[in-house]
Amino acid sequence: MDWRGVITSTDRDRYQRRDAAWDLALQQARRQRGSGDLNSLGDLIDPSAARPGVTPPTGDYRCRTVKLGSQGGEDGLGYVVYGWFACRIEQTPRGLKFTKLTGSQRPSGLLFPENDRHMLLLGSMALAQEPAANSYGRNSDRDLVAVLERIGEARWRLVLPWPQYESNLDLIELVPAKTD
Repeated sequence: MDWRGVITSTDRDRYQRRDAAWDLALQQARRQRGSGDLNSLGDLIDPSAARPGVTPPTGDYRCRTVKLGSQGGEDGLGYVVYGWFACRIEQTPRGLKFTKLTGSQRPSGLLFPENDRHMLLLGSMALAQEPAANSYGRNSDRDLVAVLERIGEARWRLVLPWPQYESNLDLIELVPAKTD
C-alpha cells in the first residue's frame, strides 16, 4: 500500500511544509523559555540528522516526546521535553505499526517505506483513557502524519509537523527498551 493513496489533503500539506515547521519551532525553542534540557538532545533536534537504514526492528521501545515551538506564539513555552514512556513497533498484516502504549497522548499508525532515510507514518491520536487510536482518516482532529528517521546506531525519531495541539513540531524519540 502506498501512503500517497491514503493521506488526507490536510496531512499532505503538513508533510509538505515540514521544513517550515522545523524552522519556526527551532527559532521559538531557542528564543522562548521551556521545560527540560533542550541542549542535551543533540541529533534529536537536528533537522539534518537522518541516516540510512531507517527501518527499525520490531519490538518494545522507550520513547519520549519533545514539543518544539508554541502555537500560542511568544506567550507559550518554546519547548517541552517529556520523560520516557513505553512504545512498540510491530509487524501487522498491513505493515509495520508504531504505537505509543502509555501517556496521555498516544499516537499510533502504520509506517510506509519511502526511501533509505525516511518512512512515513499515517496514524491517529488517542487521548487520556481512550482506547488505542486505530482510525486514520476518520477524524481529522486526531489524524497525524510523521516522518520516521534513524538518527543513531539504535535511535530513531518520529517528526510530526504542525500537530493539532500545543506545539509547531513534535518529535518522538525511540530507543530499544532495555531487557534484563
